[in-house]
Amino acid sequence: MERRWVGLDGYEVVGAVRAGRQVLRVRRHGRVVADCSSVAEVARHVDLADLCEVVELPVRAPAAEIVAEAGTSSHHR
Repeated sequence: MERRWVGLDGYEVVGAVRAGRQVLRVRRHGRVVADCSSVAEVARHVDLADLCEVVELPVRAPAAEIVAEAGTSSHHR
């Protein structure tokens, strides 16, 4: 899964490879603004404090597919 950070005003930062080197690609509204070789370079384009990492949560199975296990409580024996 690709790591991605989003910020205000349509900014997005993702990892990318350019000319065989890993860079941090800054986009705004989907257009490439810069390929940065350091976090300091990213900070020239976007306030780092405004960035939030996008975390994709695992997909849950539909309720019909979840099998509940029946059990007894020790209080009812």
